[in-house]
Amino acid sequence: MPLWLIFHPEEAFSTPESKQSLAADITSIYTRYGLPAFYVVVNFIPQPAVNTFVGGQNPSKPFVRFVVDHIAVHLGDNGAQMERIAALVDAALKPHVADKGYNWEYHIDETPRGLWKINGFAPPPFRSEAEKKWFELNRAVEWEKPPGASL
Repeated sequence: MPLWLIFHPEEAFSTPESKQSLAADITSIYTRYGLPAFYVVVNFIPQPAVNTFVGGQNPSKPFVRFVVDHIAVHLGDNGAQMERIAALVDAALKPHVADKGYNWEYHIDETPRGLWKINGFAPPPFRSEAEKKWFELNRAVEWEKPPGASL
């Protein structure tokens, strides 16, 4: 599951359309690789300008901070994969922040997959038949873990 927390000034992402557009672009980063769309959770967290400080100062331009947690798939220390995901994230965010003149930053953490459940179900292995079923249905359903398989 990718979890995105977007801390933004109140004037940024102020319409349902602007939120929907960014959430759709973020979701497409993951669905292109076969992850179910419902894995992707995006939370918009508006911040009054007086509550954001960068370098000890209120920013003069709108500042947006993205906190991303990857759980479904881990990149590990694979530099090429890290560069690939960073490029996809950059491209998805560019029209929503950079092109609007905002200052922005993000980081991506990886949480152990074994500490994740959806509606009480441990998710099936990446690219497994069970995960393909979740992708098709766009929801979590019970599945049977093959004997000896790891998550």
